[in-house]
Amino acid sequence: MDKQNLLEECRRDVMECKRCVLWKTRKNVVFGQGKPEARIVFVGEAPGYNEDLKGIPFCGKAGEVLDILLSSINLKREDVYITNIIKCRPPENRDPEEEEIEKCTPYLERQIEIIKPSIICCLGRYSLRYFINRFSLKEKGSISTLHGRVMEIREGLFSSVKIVALYHPAVAVYDPNKLELLKRDFHILSRFNL
Repeated sequence: MDKQNLLEECRRDVMECKRCVLWKTRKNVVFGQGKPEARIVFVGEAPGYNEDLKGIPFCGKAGEVLDILLSSINLKREDVYITNIIKCRPPENRDPEEEEIEKCTPYLERQIEIIKPSIICCLGRYSLRYFINRFSLKEKGSISTLHGRVMEIREGLFSSVKIVALYHPAVAVYDPNKLELLKRDFHILSRFNL
C-alpha cells in the first residue's frame, strides 16, 4: 500500500477514535495535511478554533505566520507535512492534557512511521517535550532555551532523524516583534538541502 493510502487508513481510525473525551466536543478531526513523501514534518500542539471548524491544520492566524515562515526558506505547504500532537481541539483552546497526549500520540507515531521524514520540526513546547521524552534526548530545557536547536535521534523506529525545536507560529500572532526571531530559527532548515 502506498503512503497516501496508509495515511488515509490512519485518518479513518482517528475519525472513529474515542480514546479520550475530546471526541465529544470536536467538530472535526484535524489529522494532518501535506506531502506523504515529505522530508520535513511539522508537529504542532493541538487544533485551534479555525482548525476544528475546517479540519485543516494551521489554517488560522498561526497558519498565516507558518506560511510566511515556510516562504522565508522557499518552501510551501505542499512541500512538507503538517500535523499536531493531538488531533482534536481542546475546549476553549486550553492546553492539551497529559492523558489526551498519551492517547493520541500513537496516531502521530503512525503518521511519522508512514512518512519517514528526515526532519521533524517541533512547533511549540508540547511537541518538543513529547519528542524529548519519547526518545530520551539528552537536551533538556524549555522551548525558550532550545528553540533553533537541532537534535538527532539515532535509534529505533525513527533512526537518523533530526529534531528541530521551533517556537509555535502563534508566538508571532501575539507578539509581531517575534517574527524575525522565528524566521532566523526557520532558516536553520535551509542547511539541510531542501
